[in-house]
Amino acid sequence: MPHLTIDDLDHDQLATLVKEHLLAGQLIDRAGMPVVIPHGVEVMRDIAIDEWMGASPIYTKRTQRLLGFEAPTVEACFKAMQFDVGAPPEFMDFRYEVQDDRHGTFHLDHCGALVDVEPMGDDFVVAMCHHIEDPTFDATGWATNPQLRMRPVHRPPRTPADRHPHCAWTVTIDETVEPTPEPPQLARIAASRAANLPLAAIAGTDDAPDGLLDYTKPLDPDLQVREFATPVLRAIDEEVCLQGHLLSISFMAAVEDRLGTEAAVDAGARQLAGVAGVTADRLKRAFGLGATAEDVATVFSLHPAFRPAAYVDWQVAVDGDVVRLALGDCPARQEQGLETWMGVLADGHDRALTAIAAGVDPHWHVRPDGRDRWVVERGDEPVDDPAEVVVTRFSTGVAFGFER
Repeated sequence: MPHLTIDDLDHDQLATLVKEHLLAGQLIDRAGMPVVIPHGVEVMRDIAIDEWMGASPIYTKRTQRLLGFEAPTVEACFKAMQFDVGAPPEFMDFRYEVQDDRHGTFHLDHCGALVDVEPMGDDFVVAMCHHIEDPTFDATGWATNPQLRMRPVHRPPRTPADRHPHCAWTVTIDETVEPTPEPPQLARIAASRAANLPLAAIAGTDDAPDGLLDYTKPLDPDLQVREFATPVLRAIDEEVCLQGHLLSISFMAAVEDRLGTEAAVDAGARQLAGVAGVTADRLKRAFGLGATAEDVATVFSLHPAFRPAAYVDWQVAVDGDVVRLALGDCPARQEQGLETWMGVLADGHDRALTAIAAGVDPHWHVRPDGRDRWVVERGDEPVDDPAEVVVTRFSTGVAFGFER
Protein backbone atom coordinates (compact mmCIF):
# COMPACT_ATOMS: atom_id res chain seq x y z
CA MET A 1 0.00 0.00 0.00
CA PRO A 2 1.30 3.49 -0.77
CA HIS A 3 1.72 5.88 2.13
CA LEU A 4 -1.11 8.20 3.06
CA THR A 5 -1.16 11.91 2.30
CA ILE A 6 -3.75 14.42 3.43
CA ASP A 7 -5.49 14.03 0.06
CA ASP A 8 -6.16 10.37 0.87
CA LEU A 9 -7.96 11.03 4.18
CA ASP A 10 -11.70 10.73 4.48
CA HIS A 11 -13.91 13.04 6.52
CA ASP A 12 -13.46 11.32 9.88
CA GLN A 13 -9.71 10.94 9.39
CA LEU A 14 -9.44 14.65 8.59
CA ALA A 15 -11.33 15.50 11.77
CA THR A 16 -8.88 13.36 13.72
CA LEU A 17 -5.94 15.07 12.02
CA VAL A 18 -7.22 18.55 12.86
CA LYS A 19 -7.55 17.63 16.55
CA GLU A 20 -4.06 16.13 16.57
CA HIS A 21 -2.58 19.18 14.88
CA LEU A 22 -4.29 21.53 17.35
CA LEU A 23 -2.78 19.61 20.25
CA ALA A 24 0.60 19.50 18.50
CA GLY A 25 0.48 23.30 18.36
CA GLN A 26 0.04 23.44 22.14
CA LEU A 27 3.03 21.13 22.56
CA ILE A 28 5.24 23.57 20.65
CA ASP A 29 5.48 25.58 23.85
CA ARG A 30 6.17 22.48 25.93
CA ALA A 31 9.16 21.83 23.68
CA GLY A 32 10.36 25.44 23.53
CA MET A 33 10.12 26.67 27.11
CA PRO A 34 12.62 24.14 28.59
CA VAL A 35 15.21 25.56 26.19
CA VAL A 36 14.99 29.02 27.77
CA ILE A 37 14.19 28.10 31.39
CA PRO A 38 17.94 27.91 32.23
CA HIS A 39 18.04 31.68 31.69
CA GLY A 40 15.54 32.18 34.51
CA VAL A 41 11.78 32.14 35.03
CA GLU A 42 11.55 35.85 34.15
CA VAL A 43 13.30 35.36 30.79
CA MET A 44 11.10 32.35 30.02
CA ARG A 45 8.02 34.37 30.96
CA ASP A 46 8.94 37.35 28.77
CA ILE A 47 9.78 35.15 25.78
CA ALA A 48 6.44 33.37 26.11
CA ILE A 49 4.59 36.69 26.27
CA ASP A 50 6.27 37.96 23.10
CA GLU A 51 5.81 34.61 21.38
CA TRP A 52 2.03 34.50 21.83
CA MET A 53 1.44 38.24 21.41
CA GLY A 54 3.31 38.16 18.10
CA ALA A 55 1.40 35.22 16.66
CA SER A 56 -2.11 34.91 18.10
CA PRO A 57 -3.61 38.19 16.76
CA ILE A 58 -2.57 37.17 13.24
CA TYR A 59 -4.03 33.71 13.21
CA THR A 60 -7.15 34.81 15.12
CA LYS A 61 -8.12 37.15 12.27
CA ARG A 62 -7.23 34.53 9.66
CA THR A 63 -9.54 31.97 11.30
CA GLN A 64 -12.40 34.45 11.53
CA ARG A 65 -12.09 35.30 7.84
CA LEU A 66 -11.73 31.69 6.74
CA LEU A 67 -14.93 30.57 8.47
CA GLY A 68 -16.95 33.71 7.87
CA PHE A 69 -17.56 35.02 11.38
CA GLU A 70 -15.39 38.15 11.50
CA ALA A 71 -17.08 40.71 13.75
CA PRO A 72 -16.07 42.96 16.69
CA THR A 73 -18.03 40.84 19.19
CA VAL A 74 -17.43 38.55 22.15
CA GLU A 75 -18.93 35.68 20.18
CA ALA A 76 -16.43 36.12 17.33
CA CYS A 77 -13.58 36.08 19.83
CA PHE A 78 -14.84 32.86 21.42
CA LYS A 79 -15.35 31.15 18.07
CA ALA A 80 -11.76 31.87 17.04
CA MET A 81 -10.48 30.50 20.35
CA GLN A 82 -12.16 27.18 19.51
CA PHE A 83 -9.62 26.78 16.67
CA ASP A 84 -6.58 28.15 18.54
CA VAL A 85 -3.49 26.00 19.17
CA GLY A 86 -3.30 27.81 22.49
CA ALA A 87 -6.61 26.23 23.48
CA PRO A 88 -6.87 22.79 21.83
CA PRO A 89 -10.33 21.34 22.52
CA GLU A 90 -10.60 18.87 25.40
CA PHE A 91 -6.94 19.20 26.48
CA MET A 92 -7.86 22.81 27.26
CA ASP A 93 -11.57 22.39 27.99
CA PHE A 94 -12.84 25.95 27.60
CA ARG A 95 -16.55 26.32 28.37
CA TYR A 96 -17.92 29.47 26.73
CA GLU A 97 -21.14 31.39 27.34
CA VAL A 98 -22.25 34.50 25.44
CA GLN A 99 -24.67 36.92 27.09
CA ASP A 100 -24.71 39.45 24.25
CA ASP A 101 -22.32 41.03 21.74
CA ARG A 102 -20.40 42.76 24.53
CA HIS A 103 -20.53 40.30 27.40
CA GLY A 104 -19.53 36.69 27.96
CA THR A 105 -17.82 34.30 30.33
CA PHE A 106 -15.69 31.21 30.10
CA HIS A 107 -14.16 28.74 32.49
CA LEU A 108 -11.83 25.78 32.10
CA ASP A 109 -13.17 22.47 33.30
CA HIS A 110 -9.74 21.04 32.51
CA CYS A 111 -6.53 22.92 31.74
CA GLY A 112 -3.82 20.60 30.45
CA ALA A 113 -1.29 23.42 30.56
CA LEU A 114 -1.97 23.91 34.28
CA VAL A 115 -1.67 20.20 34.98
CA ASP A 116 1.72 20.28 33.25
CA VAL A 117 3.01 23.26 35.23
CA GLU A 118 1.65 22.62 38.73
CA PRO A 119 4.33 20.04 39.62
CA MET A 120 6.95 22.74 38.95
CA GLY A 121 5.66 24.92 41.79
CA ASP A 122 3.67 28.10 42.32
CA ASP A 123 6.31 30.38 40.76
CA PHE A 124 5.76 28.71 37.40
CA VAL A 125 1.98 28.64 37.87
CA VAL A 126 1.90 32.37 38.60
CA ALA A 127 4.20 33.06 35.65
CA MET A 128 1.82 31.22 33.29
CA CYS A 129 -1.61 31.96 34.78
CA HIS A 130 -0.96 35.60 35.71
CA HIS A 131 2.07 37.20 34.05
CA ILE A 132 1.73 35.45 30.68
CA GLU A 133 -2.04 35.16 30.40
CA ASP A 134 -2.90 38.78 31.21
CA PRO A 135 -1.13 40.40 28.22
CA THR A 136 -1.61 37.48 25.83
CA PHE A 137 -5.36 37.22 26.48
CA ASP A 138 -5.60 40.95 25.79
CA ALA A 139 -3.62 40.48 22.56
CA THR A 140 -5.97 37.72 21.43
CA GLY A 141 -8.96 39.91 22.29
CA TRP A 142 -7.34 42.88 20.51
CA ALA A 143 -7.55 41.01 17.21
CA THR A 144 -11.35 40.93 17.52
CA ASN A 145 -11.93 44.27 19.25
CA PRO A 146 -9.29 46.49 20.91
CA GLN A 147 -11.81 47.31 23.65
CA LEU A 148 -12.34 43.66 24.59
CA ARG A 149 -11.07 42.73 28.03
CA MET A 150 -10.70 39.30 29.62
CA ARG A 151 -10.53 39.46 33.42
CA PRO A 152 -10.26 36.63 35.96
CA VAL A 153 -12.97 35.69 38.44
CA HIS A 154 -10.53 33.21 39.95
CA ARG A 155 -7.41 31.46 38.71
CA PRO A 156 -4.50 29.34 39.95
CA PRO A 157 -2.60 28.67 42.11
CA ARG A 158 -5.58 26.53 43.10
CA THR A 159 -6.96 26.77 46.63
CA PRO A 160 -7.96 24.13 47.53
CA ALA A 161 -5.52 22.11 45.41
CA ASP A 162 -8.31 20.26 43.57
CA ARG A 163 -10.42 23.33 42.82
CA HIS A 164 -12.72 23.09 39.81
CA PRO A 165 -13.18 24.71 37.44
CA HIS A 166 -9.47 25.41 37.10
CA CYS A 167 -10.16 29.08 36.35
CA ALA A 168 -13.03 31.37 35.37
CA TRP A 169 -13.09 34.64 33.41
CA THR A 170 -15.41 37.45 32.36
CA VAL A 171 -15.15 38.95 28.90
CA THR A 172 -16.40 42.47 28.25
CA ILE A 173 -16.31 44.96 25.41
CA ASP A 174 -16.33 48.37 27.03
CA GLU A 175 -16.52 51.29 24.62
CA THR A 176 -15.64 53.74 27.40
CA VAL A 177 -12.13 52.38 27.93
CA GLU A 178 -9.02 53.19 25.93
CA PRO A 179 -8.41 50.60 23.21
CA THR A 180 -5.63 48.14 23.92
CA PRO A 181 -2.65 49.23 21.82
CA GLU A 182 -1.37 47.00 19.05
CA PRO A 183 1.02 44.45 20.56
CA PRO A 184 4.56 45.78 19.99
CA GLN A 185 5.74 42.32 18.86
CA LEU A 186 3.10 42.09 16.16
CA ALA A 187 4.46 44.21 13.33
CA ARG A 188 7.58 42.09 12.82
CA ILE A 189 5.63 38.81 12.65
CA ALA A 190 2.79 40.35 10.63
CA ALA A 191 5.31 41.22 7.90
CA SER A 192 6.26 37.55 7.46
CA ARG A 193 5.36 35.45 4.46
CA ALA A 194 3.55 33.10 6.84
CA ALA A 195 1.25 35.86 8.07
CA ASN A 196 0.47 36.96 4.52
CA LEU A 197 -0.11 33.52 3.02
CA PRO A 198 -3.46 33.53 1.15
CA LEU A 199 -6.25 31.76 3.00
CA ALA A 200 -6.86 28.24 1.80
CA ALA A 201 -9.55 27.99 -0.85
CA ILE A 202 -12.47 25.82 0.24
CA ALA A 203 -13.04 23.57 -2.74
CA GLY A 204 -16.57 22.95 -3.87
CA THR A 205 -17.98 19.54 -4.77
CA ASP A 206 -20.80 18.28 -6.93
CA ASP A 207 -22.21 16.33 -3.99
CA ALA A 208 -24.18 17.75 -1.09
CA PRO A 209 -21.75 18.95 1.60
CA ASP A 210 -21.08 16.49 4.40
CA GLY A 211 -20.99 19.18 7.04
CA LEU A 212 -20.86 22.91 7.75
CA LEU A 213 -19.34 25.16 5.08
CA ASP A 214 -18.73 28.01 7.51
CA TYR A 215 -19.27 28.95 11.17
CA THR A 216 -21.88 31.67 10.78
CA LYS A 217 -24.31 29.87 13.07
CA PRO A 218 -24.38 30.95 16.75
CA LEU A 219 -21.52 29.87 19.00
CA ASP A 220 -21.72 26.18 19.82
CA PRO A 221 -20.01 25.59 23.20
CA ASP A 222 -19.76 21.89 22.35
CA LEU A 223 -18.54 22.37 18.78
CA GLN A 224 -16.67 19.41 17.31
CA VAL A 225 -14.52 19.73 14.22
CA ARG A 226 -16.17 16.73 12.57
CA GLU A 227 -19.27 18.90 12.09
CA PHE A 228 -17.50 20.72 9.24
CA ALA A 229 -17.54 19.54 5.64
CA THR A 230 -14.55 17.71 4.20
CA PRO A 231 -13.15 20.63 2.15
CA VAL A 232 -13.56 22.94 5.15
CA LEU A 233 -11.64 20.51 7.35
CA ARG A 234 -8.77 20.58 4.85
CA ALA A 235 -8.73 24.39 4.98
CA ILE A 236 -8.97 24.45 8.78
CA ASP A 237 -6.05 22.04 9.01
CA GLU A 238 -3.91 24.28 6.82
CA GLU A 239 -4.61 27.21 9.12
CA VAL A 240 -3.91 25.16 12.26
CA CYS A 241 -0.52 24.09 10.88
CA LEU A 242 0.25 27.67 9.89
CA GLN A 243 -0.52 28.73 13.47
CA GLY A 244 2.31 26.46 14.58
CA HIS A 245 4.74 28.09 12.16
CA LEU A 246 3.70 31.58 13.26
CA LEU A 247 4.18 30.58 16.88
CA SER A 248 7.63 29.11 16.25
CA ILE A 249 8.70 32.16 14.23
CA SER A 250 7.54 34.42 17.04
CA PHE A 251 9.31 32.25 19.62
CA MET A 252 12.62 32.44 17.78
CA ALA A 253 12.25 36.18 17.27
CA ALA A 254 11.68 36.63 21.02
CA VAL A 255 14.76 34.53 21.80
CA GLU A 256 16.84 36.43 19.26
CA ASP A 257 15.85 39.78 20.77
CA ARG A 258 17.19 38.69 24.15
CA LEU A 259 19.92 36.15 23.50
CA GLY A 260 21.08 36.65 19.91
CA THR A 261 20.69 34.91 16.56
CA GLU A 262 22.81 31.87 17.37
CA ALA A 263 20.74 31.18 20.47
CA ALA A 264 17.52 31.62 18.46
CA VAL A 265 18.61 29.06 15.85
CA ASP A 266 19.61 26.59 18.55
CA ALA A 267 16.33 27.14 20.42
CA GLY A 268 14.30 26.68 17.25
CA ALA A 269 16.10 23.46 16.34
CA ARG A 270 15.59 22.05 19.82
CA GLN A 271 11.96 23.18 19.92
CA LEU A 272 11.28 21.50 16.57
CA ALA A 273 12.99 18.27 17.60
CA GLY A 274 11.00 18.07 20.83
CA VAL A 275 7.57 18.67 19.37
CA ALA A 276 8.33 16.69 16.19
CA GLY A 277 9.05 13.47 18.04
CA VAL A 278 6.04 13.45 20.35
CA THR A 279 3.72 14.49 17.51
CA ALA A 280 5.00 11.62 15.37
CA ASP A 281 4.19 9.20 18.17
CA ARG A 282 0.68 10.65 18.52
CA LEU A 283 0.04 10.49 14.77
CA LYS A 284 1.12 6.86 14.68
CA ARG A 285 -1.36 6.00 17.44
CA ALA A 286 -4.17 8.16 16.07
CA PHE A 287 -4.08 6.45 12.67
CA GLY A 288 -3.29 2.94 13.87
CA LEU A 289 0.01 2.76 11.99
CA GLY A 290 2.73 0.15 12.27
CA ALA A 291 6.46 0.46 11.60
CA THR A 292 6.80 -0.14 7.85
CA ALA A 293 8.42 2.25 5.41
CA GLU A 294 4.92 3.25 4.28
CA ASP A 295 3.95 4.04 7.88
CA VAL A 296 7.07 6.18 8.35
CA ALA A 297 6.29 8.01 5.11
CA THR A 298 2.70 8.58 6.22
CA VAL A 299 3.83 10.26 9.44
CA PHE A 300 6.32 12.45 7.57
CA SER A 301 3.55 13.41 5.12
CA LEU A 302 0.93 14.25 7.77
CA HIS A 303 3.28 15.94 10.25
CA PRO A 304 2.23 19.56 10.91
CA ALA A 305 5.83 20.82 10.77
CA PHE A 306 5.74 20.30 6.99
CA ARG A 307 2.31 21.77 6.29
CA PRO A 308 0.61 23.66 4.75
CA ALA A 309 1.97 22.89 1.29
CA ALA A 310 1.58 26.53 0.28
CA TYR A 311 4.22 27.41 2.89
CA VAL A 312 6.44 24.31 3.02
CA ASP A 313 7.59 22.37 -0.05
CA TRP A 314 8.04 18.92 1.50
CA GLN A 315 8.35 15.77 -0.57
CA VAL A 316 8.08 12.24 0.80
CA ALA A 317 8.54 9.08 -1.28
CA VAL A 318 8.84 5.38 -0.50
CA ASP A 319 11.69 3.81 -2.46
CA GLY A 320 11.74 0.11 -1.79
CA ASP A 321 12.69 -0.35 1.85
CA VAL A 322 13.65 3.27 2.48
CA VAL A 323 11.88 6.63 2.65
CA ARG A 324 13.29 9.61 0.80
CA LEU A 325 12.69 13.15 2.05
CA ALA A 326 13.31 16.44 0.26
CA LEU A 327 12.85 20.08 1.22
CA GLY A 328 12.34 22.42 -1.72
CA ASP A 329 12.53 26.17 -2.04
CA CYS A 330 9.41 27.65 -0.51
CA PRO A 331 8.08 30.63 1.49
CA ALA A 332 9.16 28.97 4.76
CA ARG A 333 12.77 29.35 3.58
CA GLN A 334 12.36 32.86 2.21
CA GLU A 335 11.44 34.79 5.35
CA GLN A 336 13.44 38.00 5.65
CA GLY A 337 14.99 38.74 9.04
CA LEU A 338 13.15 35.88 10.76
CA GLU A 339 14.28 32.39 11.66
CA THR A 340 11.98 29.51 10.72
CA TRP A 341 11.91 25.79 11.35
CA MET A 342 12.53 25.07 7.66
CA GLY A 343 15.38 27.54 7.53
CA VAL A 344 16.94 25.86 10.54
CA LEU A 345 16.41 22.43 8.96
CA ALA A 346 17.97 23.54 5.68
CA ASP A 347 21.03 24.79 7.58
CA GLY A 348 21.71 21.24 8.78
CA HIS A 349 19.96 21.22 12.16
CA ASP A 350 18.02 18.06 11.32
CA ARG A 351 17.64 16.27 14.67
CA ALA A 352 13.88 16.67 14.27
CA LEU A 353 13.88 14.18 11.38
CA THR A 354 15.49 11.54 13.57
CA ALA A 355 12.95 12.34 16.29
CA ILE A 356 10.05 11.81 13.87
CA ALA A 357 11.39 8.53 12.50
CA ALA A 358 12.09 7.23 16.00
CA GLY A 359 8.59 8.29 17.03
CA VAL A 360 7.29 5.70 14.59
CA ASP A 361 9.87 3.06 15.50
CA PRO A 362 13.32 3.58 17.07
CA HIS A 363 14.97 1.30 14.50
CA TRP A 364 14.47 3.89 11.74
CA HIS A 365 17.56 6.03 11.15
CA VAL A 366 17.87 9.26 9.17
CA ARG A 367 20.97 10.32 7.23
CA PRO A 368 21.64 13.22 4.84
CA ASP A 369 21.59 12.37 1.14
CA GLY A 370 22.78 15.60 -0.42
CA ARG A 371 21.64 19.16 0.04
CA ASP A 372 18.10 19.31 1.49
CA ARG A 373 17.74 15.56 0.99
CA TRP A 374 17.54 12.75 3.53
CA VAL A 375 17.10 8.99 3.57
CA VAL A 376 15.22 7.13 6.29
CA GLU A 377 16.36 3.53 6.56
CA ARG A 378 15.94 0.72 9.03
CA GLY A 379 18.91 -0.25 11.20
CA ASP A 380 19.73 -3.07 13.58
CA GLU A 381 20.22 -0.88 16.65
CA PRO A 382 17.46 1.33 18.06
CA VAL A 383 17.94 5.09 18.18
CA ASP A 384 17.65 6.75 21.57
CA ASP A 385 15.00 9.43 21.90
CA PRO A 386 16.63 12.84 21.39
CA ALA A 387 16.96 14.72 24.68
CA GLU A 388 14.46 17.32 23.45
CA VAL A 389 11.81 14.63 23.04
CA VAL A 390 12.47 13.25 26.51
CA VAL A 391 11.92 16.71 28.00
CA THR A 392 8.74 17.32 25.98
CA ARG A 393 7.27 14.03 27.20
CA PHE A 394 6.88 15.81 30.54
CA SER A 395 3.63 17.22 29.14
CA THR A 396 0.43 15.29 29.84
CA GLY A 397 -0.55 16.24 26.28
CA VAL A 398 1.80 13.58 24.93
CA ALA A 399 -0.43 10.73 26.15
CA PHE A 400 -3.71 12.69 26.29
CA GLY A 401 -6.73 10.81 24.99
CA PHE A 402 -9.48 12.93 23.44
CA GLU A 403 -12.84 12.52 25.12
CA ARG A 404 -15.86 14.74 25.53
